[in-house]
This record gives sequence, structure tokens and C-alpha cells, in this order.
Amino acid sequence: MAKSKTLFVCQNCGAITQRWQGKCESCGEWNTIVEEAVAAGIAASRNRSAGRAFPLEGLTGVARPEARIITGLGELDRVTGGGFVAGSVALIGGEPGIGKSTLLIQACASLARQGGRVVYISGEESTSQVRLRAARLGLSDAPVELAAQTGVDDIVATLGSGDRPRLVVIDSIQTMWSDAIESTPGTVSQVRGSAQALIRFAKASGAAIILVGHVTKDGQIAGPRVVEHMVDAVMSFEGEGAHAFRILRASKNRFGATDEIGVFEMTGAGLSEVANPSALFLAGRDGASPGAAVFAGIEGARPLLVEIQALVAPTTLGTPRRAVVGWDSSRLAMILAVLEAHGGLKLGQYDIYLNVAGGLKIAEPAADLAAAAALVSSLVGVSLPHDAVYFGEIGLSGAIRPVAHAGLRLKEAAKLGFTRAVAPASADRQGAGTAKLTMSPVSSVASLVAEIAAAGIAVNKDRNRVTK
Repeated sequence: MAKSKTLFVCQNCGAITQRWQGKCESCGEWNTIVEEAVAAGIAASRNRSAGRAFPLEGLTGVARPEARIITGLGELDRVTGGGFVAGSVALIGGEPGIGKSTLLIQACASLARQGGRVVYISGEESTSQVRLRAARLGLSDAPVELAAQTGVDDIVATLGSGDRPRLVVIDSIQTMWSDAIESTPGTVSQVRGSAQALIRFAKASGAAIILVGHVTKDGQIAGPRVVEHMVDAVMSFEGEGAHAFRILRASKNRFGATDEIGVFEMTGAGLSEVANPSALFLAGRDGASPGAAVFAGIEGARPLLVEIQALVAPTTLGTPRRAVVGWDSSRLAMILAVLEAHGGLKLGQYDIYLNVAGGLKIAEPAADLAAAAALVSSLVGVSLPHDAVYFGEIGLSGAIRPVAHAGLRLKEAAKLGFTRAVAPASADRQGAGTAKLTMSPVSSVASLVAEIAAAGIAVNKDRNRVTK
């Protein structure tokens, strides 16, 4: 009888070691290495039969467009690139309680009402719990087929019987397991093997499958990273508990654009689509307060206006505080260094707080100019023009560099009633004829600081005149 072989696998990154150790050398996490038995079919690779040859094809030929499965939720279809592709597999991750199951049950109900077979497999909740959620959302009449199962072999056999399903939801992939894999559910081997079985079924049957994934404490999808490479699309469902809106963001999509977002608002009746997210993020804005600048950004192919707030206050600590919410802290440190080196500001004696209003997370460097304007405005104590938007990248030399999609940014600003844009000089040429805005080109950080400081001096003179 062949001796069974065991390996030690990190449950966070999937790294394999020959012995147990407290800390994974690959990802640096502690107490994530678990002993797993190697499957017999994998260990006995020497006894495999010889493979068979298959025909190869050239690049020429007729390319057939992939059929799309439109769910009826416009924001979800936007993120997927116009609907799910038949035979594709998507992975959706998000923090507990963020609304993943609510979003997917609404998508299943909307698609089932259009006709076709839609199956929802829950591995974490019973069918009664899923029915209660559907009743609360008013979706009980939708012809969605429901089951609470975790055996992936039984699930594949059930899906293969009867008509081909158009959409299948697996909630969640970490709860699935297979008898062919000798390890407990949730381990790297089980997650990888279960995902592979479901992907094979999707490619063979043409059904679109959505896998729900748990996330780690740093926001990454739990389990082996190889699952993200196996699937066709990876999406994350984000949001803050203090805010009602949720953002669905695509980081990988083989059939559409990446970094596309869909915006939803959590209500008592479930998730509702937000057709104009810029108006949502700017709601309640106080344009008369210093330290607030409106940033004209781009998320995927969608222009998005959001307010960046800054507070510069004298510090009582030996080391000033630098607190950032919704932006990269390293990016803020770079902007502060440029303002000191090329803008003539002394910020070492101030605590600095930066916040992206509404809880949105911004990653593009085009927000540099808006953040710098908000910081200078708070330091000087003068409010920025309430009808102005800001966008542009700041270089280490203090120069304001151009950014892409200036025309889309200007169009969105004009649609929401803004009449002025502070941006690099090239933005005027890119957006020429696309929006009726007054362009205020800025070439360097020094000119931005001088313009805001001059406005502050003018305001102080007016105040003194009124006092006298």
C-alpha cells in the first residue's frame, strides 16, 4: 500500500512547505499553515495514461460575439461589461454584512422574471433564511430555484439535470467541499478543487456562475490567489457602515473594462441603483467652508465628482499627525513635501487631516491638485470657489501634469452646474468644444498657492473695510 503524503499549505496565500511553521515565509501571516493530505490522483502521477493529440487552429477565422446575460440591474451590468457572458465564472468578494447576498438575490430574481432557469445555492444559510430575505425585499414571487448545499459534486450533478441554467450563484466558495479531496472545507485544496469543478461545468454547459468569496482583514479575497486567476472576472463589493451607498468595483474582467464601478444605495427595500453618483457624493456640500475642493475624477469609464476635505490645524505634539481617509497616505506625504519644497509652505508644525467625503476611495493621481488646493485653502483660511472643480497630477518638481479623459471630466462638471475648472493647460485643448466651462490653467504648485493666497488677502481686506 502506498504511503500517504502530506504537505503544509498556507491558507492565506497557498504557499506549500514541507514542515509546519508559525509564520508563512511568503505572505508573512501567522498561524495560517495547515497540514493537508495530497490527493491520491495527484500523487500517483506516474500511472497516468498518455494524453491524446488535439487539432490546433490559426488566428484567422470568424470570431463570434459572446452572448450576454442581462440581469436587469443596470449598475451590475455596467460593471460586468454589458452583462454576464454565457459560460463565464465571476468571483465577488466583500466584507460580511456589506450586501453581497442581497445584491445577488435581487439579480437572480430580476433575471428569473425574464425567463430561463436561475439557481441560488447557499452554503452558509438555510433555505428559510434566504426566503425571509427574499420576502423582505419583495422577491418571493420570482421563480428562482433555491438549495442549501455544500457538496460540490452533488451541486454539479443537480445543475446538470434538467434544463441548462442561465445563472448560478454559489454563496460562498469557501463552504464548498468535494469527497475527492482529503482536507477539511475552507482549506486551500478544497477551495481550489471546488472552484475548478464549477468552472469545468460552466465551460461545458454554457451557464454563467457567480462565486461569492470571503475577504481577509485587509480586504483581499480569502483563499488561494490562484482562484482569482482561474475565474473570468473578479469584483469587490465595497462600502462603509456609516454610509448608505455601496460600490461594486471590477478589478479583472476578460470580457469588459477593468476598474469599472457600479454605485448602489442600501435602503429598506434592498439595494437601489444610483444613476447619478456625483450628485450623491456632493449632496450636503458646504461650499463656503475653507479646506474643501471638488475633484473631477474618473472611475473606469464613468466621470465622478467628489469633495475632498482637508483640515490643517496647529499641533501640540512633537510629531504632527497625518490622518487620511479614502486616499493613499503615501500620496499625501508626497504632496506635503512638494508644497513645502516648491510652494513655500511650512507644514511641519501642523496636524493634517484629509478625507474623501462620502467614504469613496480614490486611487488615481489626478486627485493631487484637488488635495493640494484643499490643503492650501485650509491653511490660508479662505474658501475655494464653490463653482470650481480641480483635477491634475502633481510631479515632484512641482509641475502640474496632464491627466487622461479631461473631456469627460469637464462634461460631468458642466452637467452638475459647475462653471470653472482648475486644471493643467492641456485640459483646455482636450476638452475644447465639449463643455462650456471657464478654464483656469495652472502650471505649478507655486502658482496654485499664490492664487489661493491672493484670494485670502483680498477677503481679509474686504473684512477689514467692513469692520472700519
